[in-house]
Amino acid sequence: MHDEQVRAYIALGANLGSPAHTIELTVQSLSAMGNTSLGKVSSLYRTAPIDSTGPDYINAVAQIFTRLPAPLLLEQLQKLEQATGRERPYRNAPRVLDLDILLYGQARISSQNLTVPHPRMGQRAFVLLPLFEIAPHLVSMQALATVADQRIEKL
Repeated sequence: MHDEQVRAYIALGANLGSPAHTIELTVQSLSAMGNTSLGKVSSLYRTAPIDSTGPDYINAVAQIFTRLPAPLLLEQLQKLEQATGRERPYRNAPRVLDLDILLYGQARISSQNLTVPHPRMGQRAFVLLPLFEIAPHLVSMQALATVADQRIEKL
């Protein structure tokens, strides 16, 4: 465990089952996770699937403060995914719940299981707009302009 809390940002997405309800329950689960407290949470956004099929996604971004090391945080997030029945039949398959660590303090992590900052966050409106809502200092206007053509609707 870290002595100090690290500010991290988690992307939440779902497009199977009851996605908005799943996101809301997952935010509650994040706030109940050990050695972690919940900060700001964005609005929910409806977005078209990118590199995927299936119904529209519901997305959000949550800010957390955690003492968990990044690999342990990832493990806890994957347990939350599994608890919802998440399956991974193929890359970018429709999903009951998808949780990604976008940022973990100032850390730069490149391991087999985890890359932080998230390598595709700058290409995704469903990450950048909710992140901009709760942490505008982390998202440039240039980054927002690059995803302006992606369909996204604040709920």
